[in-house]
Parts: sequence; C-alpha cells; structure tokens
Amino acid sequence: MGTVVQLKNQINDSYFQLKNSVDDKLVLTEEKIKSKLMSDVELVQKMTGYHIKTGGKRLRALLTLGSAKLCGYSKGSRDVNLAACVELIHSATLMHDDVIDEGIVRRGKETLNKVWDNHSSVLIGDYLLSRCFEMMVEDGNLEVLKLLSSTSSKIAQGEVLQLQHKGEVDMLEETYLKIISAKTAELFAAATKVGAILSDVDTKEKDALEFYGRNLGLTFQIADDTLDYNSDLKLFGKKVGQDFFEGKITLPVILLFQKINPDEKKLLTELFKKNIRNSDDFKKIISLIKKYKIINECYQKAQHYINLASNSLIVFKDSKEKEILKNLTSFSLGRNF
Repeated sequence: MGTVVQLKNQINDSYFQLKNSVDDKLVLTEEKIKSKLMSDVELVQKMTGYHIKTGGKRLRALLTLGSAKLCGYSKGSRDVNLAACVELIHSATLMHDDVIDEGIVRRGKETLNKVWDNHSSVLIGDYLLSRCFEMMVEDGNLEVLKLLSSTSSKIAQGEVLQLQHKGEVDMLEETYLKIISAKTAELFAAATKVGAILSDVDTKEKDALEFYGRNLGLTFQIADDTLDYNSDLKLFGKKVGQDFFEGKITLPVILLFQKINPDEKKLLTELFKKNIRNSDDFKKIISLIKKYKIINECYQKAQHYINLASNSLIVFKDSKEKEILKNLTSFSLGRNF
C-alpha cells in the first residue's frame, strides 16, 4: 500500500509543479474560456456554464503554457489564447465521447447528455470547436491553424477507428496504438508544439516538444486504460471497470487475449459480445488479468513511451521549466507493480 500512496503523491507533485509554475497564465486561460463561451442563446449559456463548473485538470492547457515558458515566451497573451483553444478542443471531444459511449458521469458529475440530451450535447461540442477555430484565426499564425485543424481531424478519425473495432478482442496492438495516438496523443503533441511555435524557436525544439507531448499522451492513455483493470488502484478519479462495462477494447484486453488458452479466449470473446456486462463478468476478467500478470506488462510498455518523452527534452538547456516538464514523466518511472 505504501507504494500506491507514494505513486499518488508523485503524480500530484509533478502536476502541481507544472500548475504552480504557470498559475497566473492558467487563471487568464480560464477567463478566456468563459468569455469565449458566452452566448445569447439561453441553452448554450446553461450548458457551457455547467460544463465549466465540472472543472478538470486542464493538463493540455498547462502543457501549452509550460512549453511556451520553456521556449522563452513571456510577452503577450498568445500562449493564453492558444492554451484555451487546446482546452476547448479537448472539452468538445469529451462531449462527443460521452454521447458515443452513453456516458452518464464524468469528473464525479452527470454528463451534459445525461442532464440534457444527446442532440444538445453534440451541438454544444460543435459550438466549442467553432469558437476554437475563431481563436485560431484571431491568432493569425498559419502554422498554428494548420496544426490544430489537422489535430481535430485526426481525433475524429481516431473515434471512428475505435468504433470500427468495438468489441474486437483479437484487435492488434498496432491498431490500439493507432487509436490512442489519434484520440489522445495527437492533442498532447499539438499542445506542446503550439507552445514552441508561438515562441519562434528552431524546428529542432518544435519537433522535440511535439515528440515529448505525443509520447506523454501515449503513456497517459495506456496508464489510464490499465487502471481500469487494476482493482488495487483507484487513482486519477477513474472508476475501475468503466472501459470493460462500455465494451471498449484496450491494451490489457489485447495483451490478455495473446496469452490465454483457447477456452479462456472463448470466455473473453463471449464477455465482450454481451450487450450488458455485470460485476461477475468483471471479476472473471480480473482473475485472468492477475493470472497472466497483465498489469505489469502494460506498465512496462507505458514506461517505454515515458522514457522517449523524457529523453526528447535533452535538446533544451537545463532550467526550472525543463525540470518541471521532465518531472511530469516521473510517475510512470516510479511505478513498481
């Protein structure tokens, strides 16, 4: 249990180091988001207001602000505007995700589609994206516009790819990585690269931060997916078993299918063919996960990507800002399961 507590503290410390380093900018980012979501349409105002109150870690916005600071950006407010833009893209994808997954709770509160309905939630997600594109145009940088518009397209394609392979227990690990690269890692990569672009640094620094963000995003998603099947851990506010009950095929299931015997493969296939899975079904898959030591294998794979992320920062001179971004990768390196 001591290891679990130590891990949780390490995660919190690395996050708050980043948050505290750009706290003044984050406050401005929150204000920018609120002002951009103002609307004369009553329902839009109610739904966006509700969404803002649900909060969130604002990790992607923090990555943009932290990357900009690392690259020496200090004057102006472009970092705040683009951090808000990145966060709006993320929020819009969550709204669409909740409709697709029929989600009813996020961050401990009822989702927009649960409080209102699916139609309104999809349209509000679209509204957020439209506001985001307004902000990109206002920034006036074609490189930023190209990057963030391309990222939005890739996220949507990742969603469709995941739907295409829903319930496919024999999914290739390569396919899974394509899905999480598009759905999660692309926005992490864009968030960090945007910070470099507005700082007008060399291509080498831009590429390094993009690589850092992409591999950080892959690690976060693998860790998140793995926690779903780790009954001993309840970190990040994630409800254990959520992906299983929604029928999502993630890395633990993929690695498990590769190792189990024919009878167990039949059982696993039948579980994911069911329209509704219950707690007894979840206990069966947890038993197999433990039998084949799948959790440890997942974290080993996550560590590969976190090492890539950490090493990419070597192109930058030593600084407090570099150390903070590097510390954000430490939680995976400190795991011992």
